[in-house]
Amino acid sequence: MAKSQLPIYGAVAANIAIAVSKVLVAGITGSSVMLSEGVHSTVDTLNDVLLLVGVEFSKRSPTQQHPFGHGKELYFWSLIAAVFIFGLGGGVSTYEGILHILDPEPIKDVKWSYIVIGIATLFEGSSFLIALRHFLSEHAETSTMRQMVRDNRDPSTLTILAEDGAALIGLAIAAFATYLSQRLAMPVIDGVASVLIGLLLCGVAVLLIRQSRGLLVGEGIRAETIAAIRGIAQGHPEVHRVGPILGMYLGADDILLAFDVEFHPETAASDVARAVDTIEKGIRAAYPKITRIYIEARTFGAAVRTDSAAVGSQSG
Repeated sequence: MAKSQLPIYGAVAANIAIAVSKVLVAGITGSSVMLSEGVHSTVDTLNDVLLLVGVEFSKRSPTQQHPFGHGKELYFWSLIAAVFIFGLGGGVSTYEGILHILDPEPIKDVKWSYIVIGIATLFEGSSFLIALRHFLSEHAETSTMRQMVRDNRDPSTLTILAEDGAALIGLAIAAFATYLSQRLAMPVIDGVASVLIGLLLCGVAVLLIRQSRGLLVGEGIRAETIAAIRGIAQGHPEVHRVGPILGMYLGADDILLAFDVEFHPETAASDVARAVDTIEKGIRAAYPKITRIYIEARTFGAAVRTDSAAVGSQSG
């Protein structure tokens, strides 16, 4: 099992067990919030399966129709998973909550709700810790969680982390609502909790949709990375100027990079080729995820040519 898939498999195992138990208890107790939680876990399970599909499809080899591979399959399936969270998870939970507010019914055999909430918290917490550990290991050089989320380019891990985090918050809402509903003899609170869980899922979905959309339409690399690459290229004495640096994520671990390098007019063609090769090796050493590098070498207004071909480089 690939390391990147471990959080997904952990989440699938947890969500299947949790979804079945929540739905059964919802039928026994008549609890709206437990039914919403059951829908929540069922949607999470479907989403995890979609993420696994995306991971597998993204590994397919390049073809003539897809010469840069299929890395963006992961972004597409992550977007579909986020839409599922919004529509099925958030929509159904909110709808169920509204129905229960309009026609509230007391919860029966409330002890079963507490038992399932406790078991679900244990499973979801374990899945959350697995995903969090994996997420932190991928961003060991980043200091803040906000920066980690912003810089993350593997939507599968972030989706699992967001799902499990939302699930834990939803369980806390469910437990508190169940207690208040019984304590105050106000079954309407059960419906209000379902609506809150629905809104929580919609919020998480919007966050994931926003990130998947940015990656799917061709989000570029960070400004700090561009500055560092420019420094690597300009560190060679033969280089006069470095043009705009264009980078795009083709997958979670696959970056396309292209830029122009302007050399001093007196630089020999052999020295240009050697400098381009050195620049490429320096970039690959600093950023292993940059797997495809295209460098066009130029002098002041004319391309430097060797064997009638522009000096360029591609790796990956």
